[in-house]
Amino acid sequence: MRKASIARKTRETEIKVSANLDGTGTGKISTGIGFFDHMLDQLAKHGGLDLDILAKGDLHIDDHHTVEDTGIALGQAVREALGDKAGVRRYASSYLPMDETLSRVTVDISGRPFLVWRVDFTSPKIGTFDTELVREFFQAFSQHAGITLHVETLYGVNSHHIAESCFKGLARALYTALEIDPRQEGTVPSTKGSLGNQD
Repeated sequence: MRKASIARKTRETEIKVSANLDGTGTGKISTGIGFFDHMLDQLAKHGGLDLDILAKGDLHIDDHHTVEDTGIALGQAVREALGDKAGVRRYASSYLPMDETLSRVTVDISGRPFLVWRVDFTSPKIGTFDTELVREFFQAFSQHAGITLHVETLYGVNSHHIAESCFKGLARALYTALEIDPRQEGTVPSTKGSLGNQD
């Protein structure tokens, strides 16, 4: 089983993350931010990931540090659980409809972190949650997981639907990209023979 646990503590946040890449989509998630918990639940469920996430942050200031640092810790856990990435499918794309919204998420488990973000929200907040923090999470996650990630909302009106389609789209793309390909089991999917930071 591909599993990892990460503990991250700063003066702003204290976060513990456990990730099982070969899970059944169960999540025990508590960040103190209701909407963010809901999105992480979607990531676990639709990504087939077992995630335990406990985050305590300086929410009296705002949600930014907690969201960003959770993305960092989760990315680190996924990267560690992947090991040398042998046998993974590596590439995947997902088109995810959410009522009137359609988002496309494309992933390369490359070892080279990069985020392309083409998502426009129609409101600055979803309840009390700042919509700009969705990008902050995706940026932190992609950087620390070591993946190339392209996210684009093709159309949409409701900001909740836009955010949810991005998280669910990421989940479905990861579900495939992280999967072990029985035709390639034991080999790294790269002509270089490795998938690290410089490959």
